[in-house]
Amino acid sequence: MYSFVLSIIALILGYFLYGKFVEKVFKPDPARIPPSIAQKDGVDYVPMPAWKVYMIQFLNIAGTGPVFGAIMGAMFGPSSYLWIVFGAIFGGAVHDYFSGMLSMRNGGAGLPDLAGKYMGKGMKTFVLAFSIIVLLLVGTVFVYSPAILLSQIAGDGSRMYVMIWIVVIFIYYLIATMLPVDKVIGKIYPLFAFSLLFMALGLMVCLFVKWPTIPEFWNGLGNLGEQQGLMSGQSIFPCLFITIACGAVSGFHATQSP
Repeated sequence: MYSFVLSIIALILGYFLYGKFVEKVFKPDPARIPPSIAQKDGVDYVPMPAWKVYMIQFLNIAGTGPVFGAIMGAMFGPSSYLWIVFGAIFGGAVHDYFSGMLSMRNGGAGLPDLAGKYMGKGMKTFVLAFSIIVLLLVGTVFVYSPAILLSQIAGDGSRMYVMIWIVVIFIYYLIATMLPVDKVIGKIYPLFAFSLLFMALGLMVCLFVKWPTIPEFWNGLGNLGEQQGLMSGQSIFPCLFITIACGAVSGFHATQSP
């Protein structure tokens, strides 16, 4: 638990100290009119309350991480503390902030357009192709993994129920994408975000109340999965970095922040 507490302290300090440094480098202008107002069209550019925007962004960068991240963390052990904490402070947070703020300064432009403006037409084409591939991969995970969970909650977990939920999720995605951003995403996403926050806070309170014995940094940074018969004989590298991605390093986030 001491490693857990130190990780929370590090994240808080990272936000206030390193976050302030990043802001100083970028020099945001509070007087700048955001694209949601300057280019308001009632579809993609719609002004919304700040708290709602934060909740939508939180859900964008969290996704299924709170579900599968905990499982991966238990498997990889204390190493995941270091990766998540320092990766989030020096990688993910800066990455998401810069991509979002660059979009703000360029009329709400997406990642390929930003790459094209600053790095040329060839790079725009490359980033566009790469983004499509990444979005297809991430989209597959964000459809299939919830479908598996839902098929076990509302069904018997069979292949038929998985396919049913895949269709339902696809229909939801189409509706959320086609309608103006404030009609579905602006109403439903904050509810999901509050659910994730409630879950995270609930788990944290339970940890502090129960104060369980969990692996600490000084107990070693190797693969703990072997003790449970998982990943036997395998190193945590590179699996740790490609399975615990959200927050630390994830190109998908740059497509979401704008």
